[in-house]
Amino acid sequence: MELIELEQRIARLEDIEAIKQLKARYCDICDDLHNPERIASVFAEDGIWEGGEFGQAKGHGAIRQLFAGFREQFSFSQHNITNPIIEVDGDRATGVWYIMGPWTFAKNDKAIWMAAKYNDDYVKIGGEWKYQHLRVEIRMSIAR
Repeated sequence: MELIELEQRIARLEDIEAIKQLKARYCDICDDLHNPERIASVFAEDGIWEGGEFGQAKGHGAIRQLFAGFREQFSFSQHNITNPIIEVDGDRATGVWYIMGPWTFAKNDKAIWMAAKYNDDYVKIGGEWKYQHLRVEIRMSIAR
């Protein structure tokens, strides 16, 4: 194996790990009562959060506002992420993830379990991976 090939393979693995850490930070922010002050840190300036019935927002300000609404809507969430499929192409990447977790609505203390699929586009800015477009597709929800 040539040294250049080995360097490329290591760089790809480092990028995949950095994207996994990005998703972990995103989940931590969500489980921190959908912290609107922290959420912009994981998105590109013109990034998009898209979640069907939960809404859509483009840009840091709109994403913060959306998450402020989530903070009022949910009193608890636990983002349990699995099965990443990450493809890296230079300073762009895509990821598919699955989530299963409990949420509690603040208004009526109603608890639900949701399963969803994330389809993410990432961009590397200044050596750091960010979300360019995060899409959430709800696949199932069960209320108690």
